Amino acid sequence: MSNTHSIPSAAGAESGTYQIGDVADKVTLSLRTTRFYAEAGILAAVGEDGAGAPLYDEEAIDRLLLIKKMKPLGFALEEMRSLIDLRDEATSDDVSSDRRAELLDRLQTWIALAEEKLRSLEEQVRIAESFLGVLHDDAHRARRAAD
Repeated sequence: MSNTHSIPSAAGAESGTYQIGDVADKVTLSLRTTRFYAEAGILAAVGEDGAGAPLYDEEAIDRLLLIKKMKPLGFALEEMRSLIDLRDEATSDDVSSDRRAELLDRLQTWIALAEEKLRSLEEQVRIAESFLGVLHDDAHRARRAAD
């Protein structure tokens, strides 16, 4: 699932793991926000460094990149968790064909929801553009009245 490039941390350069600060930097989220998702159980550590600090892998980075796309669209934490769990299971090698078909159906529901959110945002953009046009017209009339 990973489509990012590795930037090894000092702690895990040889194993492709990252300290939480490295993960936060890589996905351009604050350390506080990254820790929030780790504490919420969405960002699972894959090990620890020598001092006992958690280490994360490319999958953790992919999860955060997905969260960054979901958050501004108004998805709640539990919805994010649900989709991430669905993606994890749907791409697992250990899933029966019947279960995979069920998961693909659920994924189609997510696709339909994302398409609905997109249509809603496109309508909001159209409304905002119309509103902006009215404001430009008002400003133009006000300039003419001042002349």
